[in-house]
Amino acid sequence: MDGHVTLVRNQRLTQVVEYAYAATASLTPARAVWTAGACPLDSEGATVAVGDYAGQAHQVMRNLEEALRGAGATLSDVVKTTVYVVSSRQDDLVQAWQVVRDYMGAHDAPSTLLGVAALGYDDQLVEVEAVAVINDSRA
Repeated sequence: MDGHVTLVRNQRLTQVVEYAYAATASLTPARAVWTAGACPLDSEGATVAVGDYAGQAHQVMRNLEEALRGAGATLSDVVKTTVYVVSSRQDDLVQAWQVVRDYMGAHDAPSTLLGVAALGYDDQLVEVEAVAVINDSRA
């Protein structure tokens, strides 16, 4: 299963970004996995790390890993993420982004980072959704 996601670099675009510009997935048979936005909730449903962008991003990424695991995927199967941060301040977005990047490691899949007005849970500052592609051995 490893190596089925190819991150596409484009030398005609800037190389200072911390993500690939595109990704392809080549598997036969393949199954796509779309996650709901991973939220900074603990196992009891409480928002963790209130007021702390990085702390919430860590919980979000742990929850995203668990959601992917439940679908038979890992972070290395991800072909796209979207990172939502409640803030209009670039510094706050970067705090959350650095945590996401650390979890993704060398697998810097294409991603969109957005500042938003609000998210769904009390005191929630960060949310990450992902799309992954895995081998579907059921076919």
